[in-house]
Amino acid sequence: MKVKICGITNLEDALSAVILGASALGFIFYRRSPRYISPRRARNIIRLIPREIIKVGVFVNAKEKRIRQIARMVKLDMLQFHGDETPDFCRRFKGYKIIKAFRVKDKLELKEILRYKTFGYLFDTFSKKNFGGTGKRFNWKLLKNIGKLKQKIFLSGGLNARNVRYVVRYLHPDWVDVSSSLERSPGKKDPKKIKAFIQVAKKLDR
Repeated sequence: MKVKICGITNLEDALSAVILGASALGFIFYRRSPRYISPRRARNIIRLIPREIIKVGVFVNAKEKRIRQIARMVKLDMLQFHGDETPDFCRRFKGYKIIKAFRVKDKLELKEILRYKTFGYLFDTFSKKNFGGTGKRFNWKLLKNIGKLKQKIFLSGGLNARNVRYVVRYLHPDWVDVSSSLERSPGKKDPKKIKAFIQVAKKLDR
């Protein structure tokens, strides 16, 4: 089971996540997020992170030119689109693995999701106010058929060390993606929570 720690804003948290076993780190380039990080600061952190750690840039309805500029500057491995990006928009970024996020409310529109021919699908909790990082879970039963999908599945939304064992065994995602539940405050992670979460997740086999 691979773990992505998202909402990294400082070097201390990045290094803690890496040392404790995270496979990927997420950097949010959406200014309205309390976990926003500037491209310059993200670049300075990434320079000190091992190459094998996957660096993911999170964008929300950003302009194509801006995304390309940040991706090159920061040296991202994957791009995560967490807004209203279209299938055509996602296809424009050749050379990058794309994760398209879908915010789940009360049903899952599989036909709409399958229009996105991306590397991965991320399922998160719907919120009127935020595009992610709510710390709230959705009805996981809505994803009971995701095992049929060819894309890599990233599961997010309200995950923590207490519930990750159940949801992984129930849905068998490829990745678990966590942010706010591991924080002391928005943008600042708690190493003890990171350790507890990764210890549980890493023991789970697909």
